[in-house]
Amino acid sequence: MTSLAQLLKPLDPNQSLPLYQQLQRAIREAIEQRLLGPDDALPSERQLAEDFAVSRITVRRAIEGLAQEGWLVSRQGSGNFVCSRVEKNFAKLTSFSEDMRARGRTPHSVWLDRTQGTVTPDEALKLGLSPGTLVYRFRRLRFADDAPMAVESATFVASCLPPLEEIGESLYNALEQLGNRPVRALQRLRALLLNSEQAKLLEAKTGDAGLLVERLGYLRDGRAIELSQSFYRGDMYDFIAELNAGG
Repeated sequence: MTSLAQLLKPLDPNQSLPLYQQLQRAIREAIEQRLLGPDDALPSERQLAEDFAVSRITVRRAIEGLAQEGWLVSRQGSGNFVCSRVEKNFAKLTSFSEDMRARGRTPHSVWLDRTQGTVTPDEALKLGLSPGTLVYRFRRLRFADDAPMAVESATFVASCLPPLEEIGESLYNALEQLGNRPVRALQRLRALLLNSEQAKLLEAKTGDAGLLVERLGYLRDGRAIELSQSFYRGDMYDFIAELNAGG
């Protein structure tokens, strides 16, 4: 059987980069190149040490670092596995596609609905818009590789986007092209149970645990332009945030 070390670049003890960091990079590349897929078991520490000609302490440091980054998960008594859950840093304003690519996953979307109309009273209140303002509404199913991850509904101020028929798969790219990408957002996260429609789209069961993320995105000048609701599978998505002690 071909070992992981034979598929990747060998470690170089003469490099300035420590061996454990070289090993981290090698394993990370294996995940990004799909040599290791979600939930795949990593070779044992002893096997990795033999294959890469390093100490088990070096292997352990590399694995611990990858686990902290969210690439690996350790299961007591079973070993180390490629993480199948996606971690989203709740403190960073990034798009779904950017999050997936950062985790070595391939994002894509299936449009469920794309319409335009005048703002509803609730949308007008949250976005600070006048009655009659034109908005675009989008609904799509978001995938990481071939796994459905989220059902997203979003309302955008139409004047911040190109004409509806010219908008491609990435809404944030379309906003960025016109200089209207949000620079800050208020996000709210809450747990819920998936209804039958959400469960069917996400290939889950009705009543399974889900996560709802509501986002209100703002431009640099303070205008709100984005109001979205994203329903995630609770068994495949983690939200993390870095907390700092107040002064």
